[in-house]
Amino acid sequence: MNRTQGRRNRCRLVLVAPAVAGGEHLLDAALAGGDVASVIIAPGDLDAAAYQQSCERLVPIAQHHGAAALACDDSRIMGRSGADGVLLTQPGSDLKDIIAQLSPNRIVGCAGARDRHRALEIGECDPDFLFFGRLDGDIRPQPHPKNLALAQWWSAMIEIPCVVMGGSAVDSVVECAASGAEFVALGLAVFTAIDGPEAAVRQANLLLDEHAPIFAEN
Repeated sequence: MNRTQGRRNRCRLVLVAPAVAGGEHLLDAALAGGDVASVIIAPGDLDAAAYQQSCERLVPIAQHHGAAALACDDSRIMGRSGADGVLLTQPGSDLKDIIAQLSPNRIVGCAGARDRHRALEIGECDPDFLFFGRLDGDIRPQPHPKNLALAQWWSAMIEIPCVVMGGSAVDSVVECAASGAEFVALGLAVFTAIDGPEAAVRQANLLLDEHAPIFAEN
């Protein structure tokens, strides 16, 4: 996940997909709606065995549509499910070792940076991207202001791409893209959309086409 993957060289969409019964149909519908860079499979309250089973069902769907599939926190589940990478939601002191073991064959993203200092500490380990926000943090229509501020600061200073968590409304992608983030993540806005996930992804991409800043060519 980097700037060169950007469709029209602008902010792209990331989906936070729930690992729930029937999730395959929701994800397949969402990905039929248009451009999605990657799918993060959120474990919710599932135990490891149930989460692995969900990943094994969802990963092929994401990959069939050309999106990278990321498991959360467990590199064994990543490997067993055939996922393209892992999102570490609370990276620890072994982060550099994990990245060395998995890169460059697998994507390693990191969340858990709640302030600039922690973001820079994580960035020193050179992950593929930083994720600002919580996977279940889309409890309001608008994105969290703190996440937007971190994304704006980070994208202006650091070459490592970032993802910023959007709100529960599809149009939150506009504010997220304005931060300069390379990616915006949507969860509830897509998977609980009244008109369905496909329409929500289509709308999100139309909004990004119209409003997202165009990244300068390197």
